[in-house]
Amino acid sequence: MRKSVLPSVWCARLALALAAVLLSVSQATAAGPKRASLVLQWQPQAQFAGFYVAHEKGFYREAGVDLTLIPGGQDVVASRLLAQGQAQFATMFLATGLERHASTAGTPQAVVHLSQLVQRSALMLVTRADSGIREPRDLHGRRVSLWDNEFKLQPLALFRRLGITPVLLPQSSTMGLFLRGGVDAVSAMWYNEYHTLLAAGFEPEDLRLFFFRDLDLNYPEDGIYTLEKTLKADPALCRAVVDASLRGWRYAFDHPEEALDIVLARMREAHVPVSRVHQRFMLARMRDVMLPSAQCDAPFGELKPEDFDRVARDLAAFGTLKGAPSFAAFSRGGALVAGTAQ
Repeated sequence: MRKSVLPSVWCARLALALAAVLLSVSQATAAGPKRASLVLQWQPQAQFAGFYVAHEKGFYREAGVDLTLIPGGQDVVASRLLAQGQAQFATMFLATGLERHASTAGTPQAVVHLSQLVQRSALMLVTRADSGIREPRDLHGRRVSLWDNEFKLQPLALFRRLGITPVLLPQSSTMGLFLRGGVDAVSAMWYNEYHTLLAAGFEPEDLRLFFFRDLDLNYPEDGIYTLEKTLKADPALCRAVVDASLRGWRYAFDHPEEALDIVLARMREAHVPVSRVHQRFMLARMRDVMLPSAQCDAPFGELKPEDFDRVARDLAAFGTLKGAPSFAAFSRGGALVAGTAQ
């Protein structure tokens, strides 16, 4: 009786399959993680703690990404580096992302939104309590310093709504003009310049704060962006960068002192002045404006359609958007999570 050859054939096929698997693993290992860059809006500070924590703790590499973090600055504009292809990802304010999307829509270079980090605006105008300015309407005819670009949108929207005309002056990166009495009101971020004023000797009761989020001008700020062509070419890479970044932020909020150690080390490397007290204040305020709260129930990392609609509507009113994009065309985070970013 002839013996069956099936067992030997099966063994041969199994051996070939195992060899193929081993070759695939070997090739993946040789290829290593995918390389990408993410450019931030400013120099190292706790505003970007989650990204630095994710990098230091190896979260990006665990997600299969060899990510380079590029600090921003006066000569390093995040949206510009993204458009020029010098970075695959960038952080921007929602208003900036919308403007960039509008100017590139319909092209592979279109800027698209992946994740919303800062849900509640931290921008404010600050006056001295003894200035006689008790409400925003009192700014009419008074000297007000504003930063350029996206920082102007909320103040200008407020002034137009109130029908007032302050005397507008350009604002530098310091609070010097306000401290010297050169302006009656100054722009400030809650997590940064406001604390700088306190460190300069002001008590909280010495200052009057006008938060734009309390004036029906809540523009979500920092988010993660990429180009349409990057998203279409490698949605898995985009998903990995977003997931690892959010993981870094969660870790930073759960381990604030360790996160500060990481941020301060990056600041020293960049030769940026270091104050642990100031950075601790900044990290705590970032938690306030990023995580869900009684005032804002937006899920961590997601953009709410109503927030998108509000900012798009105001930008269109200013003429900076000729036609507001649809939420689905602009914010691709939902499709990314669902695995349908095509």
